[in-house]
Amino acid sequence: MKARSHKLDKSSLLRVLTVILGIIVNVGLSYIMQRLALPFYLDTAGTIFATALGGAFPGLIVAVATNLIASFYNAYSLYFAPISVAIALTTAWFVRKQLFRRRILIPVYALLLALYGGGLGTLFQWALKEAPFAELDDAATLLAGSSEGLRYSLYFMLANFFLNLVDKSIAAGIGFLAVRLVPAGTKTLIHNGGWRQKPLTGREIREIRADSAKTRGWRLQTRMTIMLTFTVISITIIMGFISLNLYFDNLKKDHGQIAGHAAALAAATLDPDMLDAWLREGKTAPGYLEAEEALYRIRDSFEGVQYLYVIRIEQDGCRFIFDLVAEDGMAAYQPGDRIPFEEAFEPYLPALHAGEEIEPIESNDISGWVLTAYSPIRNARGTTVAYVGADISMNYLSDYVKAYILRVVLLFSGFFVLILGYGLWVSGVFLIYPTGSMAASVERFTSNNTDQKELEDNVRRLQSLDIHTGDEMEQLYTAICQMATDVSDQMRSLRHYAETTAQMQNGLIVTMADLVEHRDSDTGAHIQKTAAYVRIILQGLKRKGYYADKLTPKYMADVEMSAPLHDVGKISIPDAVLNKAGPLTDEEYEIMKSHTTAGKKIMEDAIDTVQGGSYLKEARNMAAYHHERWDGKGYPEGLAGEVIPLSARVMAVADVFDALTAPRVYKPSFPLDKVLAIITEGSGKQFDPKCVEVFLESMPEVKQVLRKYHYM
Repeated sequence: MKARSHKLDKSSLLRVLTVILGIIVNVGLSYIMQRLALPFYLDTAGTIFATALGGAFPGLIVAVATNLIASFYNAYSLYFAPISVAIALTTAWFVRKQLFRRRILIPVYALLLALYGGGLGTLFQWALKEAPFAELDDAATLLAGSSEGLRYSLYFMLANFFLNLVDKSIAAGIGFLAVRLVPAGTKTLIHNGGWRQKPLTGREIREIRADSAKTRGWRLQTRMTIMLTFTVISITIIMGFISLNLYFDNLKKDHGQIAGHAAALAAATLDPDMLDAWLREGKTAPGYLEAEEALYRIRDSFEGVQYLYVIRIEQDGCRFIFDLVAEDGMAAYQPGDRIPFEEAFEPYLPALHAGEEIEPIESNDISGWVLTAYSPIRNARGTTVAYVGADISMNYLSDYVKAYILRVVLLFSGFFVLILGYGLWVSGVFLIYPTGSMAASVERFTSNNTDQKELEDNVRRLQSLDIHTGDEMEQLYTAICQMATDVSDQMRSLRHYAETTAQMQNGLIVTMADLVEHRDSDTGAHIQKTAAYVRIILQGLKRKGYYADKLTPKYMADVEMSAPLHDVGKISIPDAVLNKAGPLTDEEYEIMKSHTTAGKKIMEDAIDTVQGGSYLKEARNMAAYHHERWDGKGYPEGLAGEVIPLSARVMAVADVFDALTAPRVYKPSFPLDKVLAIITEGSGKQFDPKCVEVFLESMPEVKQVLRKYHYM
């Protein structure tokens, strides 16, 4: 156990070192490229290295961590984390599928990485309104003839693609070269460090997934993936919604202050004593144009301020003194123009009529969706004579929010995949693979328990899983291993007892058969030979596929074992009849025939005594019906065809064959050819044709039995 823990610690340490080294390589190369002002990144070499050695999850860690650290010297680096994540996942897929062995796919891999960097990278740059390399912009402008338009965009993307093709090819070369320098044993330790059990091969993983796919409901891995995805997305949406609201509220507050500062500055610039003249005479009034020019300068100096105007509050509306022409070209009101109050301002009218200051107002009416800040213009007596209004377009703010959302999505997407990858890795190595491995081993254990060696091999396979998750899963695994070991030991004991019992049963059967045979002075080795013939016929039927449903291994063993008892009823026949040298009289023949019913009675009594035993049931069938005929002319019940138990039909052929080939006191042994002719003639009349067929086809085995007992 200590050796195993040391090995695991070393593997885990090597995986951590691989991740750290990958991050150092990425950040180091990226920083050097930036300091040298070269149009390359090389910030994926370490990602490729870590992924090729440790798998997808270490690669994801390196990818996201690299972009996070690089953001300290490149503000836009973190937004490009999705590209690094895509490169890590693609590398892991190529390595897992062993696609790099096919050299033709290596350029495909390089093109995919270039598409990520050139295609997605270009889209991200446009969305962020940031091109990291002026050379790309210059090249696209030179080729397109301008710095805008579709032609420029296509050339920019093309230039970015080829730049990334070179960049990612160099990075991949560095990463895989570093992998080749790692010793094979170290590679194995790094790869196996992520497992919490004996590492599974690709075939074993596919088998586990195939077994789990057989379940009626969803696979455990599918459920875990859905749960993790749903959880991460839900948290993202909730946190995003909360942060977006907070951001938007803060944005409105900040821009409300900007509008307020613009309005206050304008109010301080204007001469309150000139407002009446400017209102009456308009642009012709002395100083009007100079004041308007000052208002334009103020408006332009405050970012986001779209409208700037001066109004006088009256009972039935507001009258314009100044209204600057907006940047969007919207016509301005002339001095003296009066408009009614917008609905959004109605709650604030008492304060406005009183000349008080008010908070910024959000409205969506005549001027569109705007945020308005008012600053009062007061004369020397402190009386409010007009208000300066500064409007910031909420559409302008919404553009900020959209840019914020885009940046959040880009920022979080890399972390989203990393979190999901971590969840899937944890669920896989701590739950799914241990569960699947145990399920497969237990299924083999329960389905192959007829052979003790196979049973013990399955126990060893279960123990070799070496699950060490350090939690309830390991406790369950330990309990299952102990249970399997106990079951194997119990089965070994039961088999020993069963073998002992079977030997005792066989001994009793042979003893009973010997008692009968020793009363019959003319049936030497009869029970041994008939048992051998029964085995030959049963094997022949099995080989030909006859009576397949009936001929199970257990049934065949039961019939063969109980065959010696087929004449057990002769124990009730008087010696004068049983050992008579000459032909039997009709009365004596009837007595002899009664050995079938007597045998049936003896075996039924035995069955009742031992309460079961299928071999005794077949012994009863053979004892009772081995003199029945296929054509229904036999005894004791005149059964016909397949109504006669199969074991009795088999015994009928074996019994008659032995009776004809063996000498008796009332007849000599018949030649084999004549015996076979008699057996053949009885097919379909006295005997089951299929039993005769397989018996005749098995003559080599039959002759071996005859030679063994000196009849040939």
